[in-house]
Amino acid sequence: MTDNRNRIYILTVVILTSLGGPLLISAITVALPTIARELPMTAVQMGWVSLAFTLASAVFILPFGRLADIAGRKRIFAIGTSIAAIAIVLSTLSTSGIMLISLQAVQGIGWSMVFSCGIALLTSAYPPNERGKVIGIHVASVYLGLSLGPTVGGLLTQNLGWRSVFFLAVALLLPSIILLLVKVRGEWAEAKGEKFDVTGSIIFSVTLFCILYGFSSLPSQRGALIILAGIVALVFFVIVERKVKSPILNLSLLTRNRLFAFSCGAHFLYYVATFALTFSMSLYLQYIEGLSPQNAGLVLLVQPVVMAVFSLVAGRVSDRAQPRIVASAAIIVVFIGIVLLRSSTQGIGLTGIIIGLVLLGFGYAFYASPNMNAIMSSVDRKFYGVASAMESSVRLVGVTFSTGIIMLLFAINMGTAQITPEYYPQFVDSLRTAFAIFAGLCLCGAVVSATRGKVKVQIDS
Repeated sequence: MTDNRNRIYILTVVILTSLGGPLLISAITVALPTIARELPMTAVQMGWVSLAFTLASAVFILPFGRLADIAGRKRIFAIGTSIAAIAIVLSTLSTSGIMLISLQAVQGIGWSMVFSCGIALLTSAYPPNERGKVIGIHVASVYLGLSLGPTVGGLLTQNLGWRSVFFLAVALLLPSIILLLVKVRGEWAEAKGEKFDVTGSIIFSVTLFCILYGFSSLPSQRGALIILAGIVALVFFVIVERKVKSPILNLSLLTRNRLFAFSCGAHFLYYVATFALTFSMSLYLQYIEGLSPQNAGLVLLVQPVVMAVFSLVAGRVSDRAQPRIVASAAIIVVFIGIVLLRSSTQGIGLTGIIIGLVLLGFGYAFYASPNMNAIMSSVDRKFYGVASAMESSVRLVGVTFSTGIIMLLFAINMGTAQITPEYYPQFVDSLRTAFAIFAGLCLCGAVVSATRGKVKVQIDS
């Protein structure tokens, strides 16, 4: 059993990391134009600052999730937080775009350990009837980080330089590491003693890397060939995993567990449709509307503030209402927000943008907690690490595809050019096309979410 004090320590650790990571990610989004000027970077390279992070995280997260079930979730979480903190510090020493992108990849490996264990630690420590509540607190922390990121990032970038943004994230991660190692007692490894599937882990990582990197390399022929190699590796992965006694991913979770499979499917579609919106609107506000990094951050602050406020309510709602109802309705609200933001690129002004961001924030809040609760409630305790990693994995794959869509459209419409006034029309056309795609994916996600089935109450042993 986990006593109440230990649970509070675990929740505090997860909250600190949930603040630090999203704060850094969203702050960098606002700082990107400044970074691109100091470390000369094209529009595509700017996209790689985010893509390198998400690609590395997605490739390694499921293997680390399975390893956490075997070796201990606390241990993997601590190692990952330490790696992320070191990479963040080294990022402040970047002298070129390539160096920064490389360190973002290293940071992504560290965060993949954190992402694979965060929800699993909370689910392990808290009983089912409190699960939605603590997941709601976790989600609210994520959104609070996203809330503070644009504003704090804009202030720091404008007054102290973009490197100061990285130091702020470290200030949140260090206390988390200390508290985890000193105060949190016990370990959670329900699959302890089972063999780690090294072969499956390698094939899975190669599969995801090929598909995601290939997609980011489109429309080149090389990108298409790399994607094809990834599809071949995926088929090989399925064949191998069916014969392994302790696979990295128990395929029955996807083939025989409709609730888990459809919840993950909705998660993927949702994040493909939404992640690149903040990145896109940050660039739009600074390049097209002419706002400073600080003022752009203040406008973007609207969305995550609304998310943070309503996530606490949404977490409690997810303990009482069926996720398929709450999450599906939330996705429709997000769809309306995306349509409004697309209209904003036709010059309807900041008022339309702010209303669109409010709708996104409200929809995000009532989607995330219920859907994560559904994913974690659909599996047994021994699969908590895999389920948590799978949630993060499909989210990060969605994030990568979302960023990749924007980069693909930039490459088609602008080539390798920087975003300058002569390319503003092509830049806006890229955003409008992307937003239309995202809106369509939102509707698909709503359908998948609504048809997932009901969550049954679990009694943990």
